[in-house]
Amino acid sequence: MTIHKSAEDYLEAMLMLKEERGYIRSIDVAEKLGVTKPSVSYATKRLRENGYIAMDASGMISLLEPGLEVAQRMYERHKLLSQLLISLGVDPDTAREDACKIEHDLSVESFAAIRRYASEKL
Repeated sequence: MTIHKSAEDYLEAMLMLKEERGYIRSIDVAEKLGVTKPSVSYATKRLRENGYIAMDASGMISLLEPGLEVAQRMYERHKLLSQLLISLGVDPDTAREDACKIEHDLSVESFAAIRRYASEKL
């Protein structure tokens, strides 16, 4: 199943919130991504319908295995690409923004090559 860039961003943000705070709430996702609460409501509905997340009665979000896999893949890409760009002299804020753009479109083969390069050079 193909997952869209926006869904990848939501899942990655959810994983980051889980790591930072120990829980995931819609309001925190909206704040982290700079989007409106209705946008988060729509996205979480779609992510629930597609089996990426679950939501309990109190509104707490949990990443299900498929969602966690996507989130971890995106977060790994984001961290490594940010680190690489920073090591090349790019401002950290710019590096993180650019990594977020690159992480979605990079092929598995190219990312594997970047990972090998980084493990040798960084």
